[in-house]
Amino acid sequence: MNRMLAIVERELRKFFRSPALLLTSMLLPLVQLLILGNAFGGKVRNVKLGFVNHDHGFESLRVKEDFDAIAANIKTFTVTPYENEQKAVQDVRSGKISGVVIIPEQYSRRVLAGDDPKIGLVVDNSDQFVSSSVEAEMQLLVQSLNASEIPAHINKQIQLDIVELFPYIEYMKFLLSGSVTLAMYVSVMIGGGMLYIDDKARGVHEGYLVTPITKLELVTGLNLAGAIKAVLSGVALIVLGSLAAGLGTPFHFKTGLELLLLVVFSSIAFNGMMFLFMVRVEDPLVPRAMFGVLNTLLFFPSGAIYPVDAFPKWLQAIAVVDPFTYAVHGLQSVLLKGAGFAAIDQDLLILFLYGAGTLLIATPLFKRTL
Repeated sequence: MNRMLAIVERELRKFFRSPALLLTSMLLPLVQLLILGNAFGGKVRNVKLGFVNHDHGFESLRVKEDFDAIAANIKTFTVTPYENEQKAVQDVRSGKISGVVIIPEQYSRRVLAGDDPKIGLVVDNSDQFVSSSVEAEMQLLVQSLNASEIPAHINKQIQLDIVELFPYIEYMKFLLSGSVTLAMYVSVMIGGGMLYIDDKARGVHEGYLVTPITKLELVTGLNLAGAIKAVLSGVALIVLGSLAAGLGTPFHFKTGLELLLLVVFSSIAFNGMMFLFMVRVEDPLVPRAMFGVLNTLLFFPSGAIYPVDAFPKWLQAIAVVDPFTYAVHGLQSVLLKGAGFAAIDQDLLILFLYGAGTLLIATPLFKRTL
């Protein structure tokens, strides 16, 4: 035990003597959380729409009033009046506005006569997110226009009552779980994988083996040190990220304990995976080349940015064997839902088995390389 702890002490001393390594392991996930969390996932605001009114009747003025109400309250879009329809459509093509609403001639007469009245919407659908938001808002506006001003004595319409279990979750809060997972991965990659290969290339590991230390103690010490580094990065980003996102969940004792368990088990899984990848590698440039590939292959299919249910089957298969998936799911269950231990017990079990399994496979491969 003393010999194993000596290896852990050496690895941690080397890690903390290089503050750049510690900062780098947390900087990328923290920057990603701040930038992506504020850049994506928010509700569309102040989209520029044109408004062409060829009718000028009472019903068309009602449409204009509804537009003004949306612009003043929820502010999904702002309305710019146009006299020339061709000029408005050209501005949509050139990107000056995102769409144009066209009220055709005789619109008010058709509404009053029940003669199939229509409102035109020309939208720039090169940006699907913005166009979908505008179309959804326009559908709501049309539904309100279609609602009868005099209610019927018997309501025969089927209604859907939606109950949302949780309050609106900002994308920055949603992204926090993925950023914490990425911080642990970066710590394992830089503080574990790259340093491991560098020490191996310099002959440090061969130097260990001329001492009384056994290979099992060496493997255990290296992996324990790597897991400790990942735990420190994960805990630090949970605290910093929660403060930045305005999330108070981690600061409750029970929730904090559940998060700590997830961070520890995730660190074990990531470190075991990285040790398996690097155990037969000799060239110090290989882990640097693998960093971006592994980041894409592990992070994006995990559901950290987009739900796994929306993936094609082949990408869902990658998500099943990806340890990031279970770390992200567990962190989201605790951070966003406060679901408790019952929601993460399976994630903890899979992460532990993943870490133990990869270490069991990597240990004999490690023995053959020295």
